[in-house]
Amino acid sequence: MGGSWWEFIAGELRQARLQAGLSQEDLARRINYSASHVSGVETGQRAPKADYLAAIDQALGTGGMFGRLLRHASLVQGAPPWMRPWIDDERAATLLRWYEPAYVPGVLQTEAYARMTLAESLLSADEIEQRVASRLGRQAILTREEQPCQLVAVLDVMVLRRPLTGHAALMGQQLAHLVKMAALPHVQILVVPEDAGLYPALQGGFIMASLSDGSVVAYLDYQIRAQMMHRSEDIATLQRHWGAVRGEALSRRQSLELIKEAARSWI
Repeated sequence: MGGSWWEFIAGELRQARLQAGLSQEDLARRINYSASHVSGVETGQRAPKADYLAAIDQALGTGGMFGRLLRHASLVQGAPPWMRPWIDDERAATLLRWYEPAYVPGVLQTEAYARMTLAESLLSADEIEQRVASRLGRQAILTREEQPCQLVAVLDVMVLRRPLTGHAALMGQQLAHLVKMAALPHVQILVVPEDAGLYPALQGGFIMASLSDGSVVAYLDYQIRAQMMHRSEDIATLQRHWGAVRGEALSRRQSLELIKEAARSWI
């Protein structure tokens, strides 16, 4: 199974069972699994699956804790190693300012679009599925019931026009999803039009996360690694770039109309 998160969950499962005064055989009878299955999970020989953890949560009255741990573990384990430190900051952010010159931002991607953008990579099929699951899991920050994260995304117009070869319908579905997400009160999707020409930051996307303590951290993604930034000088530079690209973008209403027009063009 491997991985510190899975080992952590296995250890917590064992601890919860012991605190409840249950042997592995006792717990197995309660959740209708075999004792060997319980042992396999606790020793790391079996991966903890969602249905198993749901049964544990119900049997031990843990309020869904183990299900939540599994979702977070899947989110982190499926992400590239260099991205994992960023995920916690992203989940804690009250505001994300996201600039993308090439792709739809990950938190706004459909499953099909996410899979297609990873399909040309050198990843195995299993790695692609893990990363797709992680990317989709990150989107919960926008749809959670309590204090969803505010998002202001600025996209270069070529994001709307760049074809996924042989998959015009998929692009149409992705842009229709952008229209749906843009209707959320805490989500703004702005587009830099073609007549902006060359402008600062066009050479690479970045994300700035504002945290509840007033601090800002940033994330720059490259092909084989990423860089997180905390230094005030670096953040100030990115904020100037953000001001520049935001200034080139169309208004929220104009951007939405452009996205709708692009979506129709892919049908």
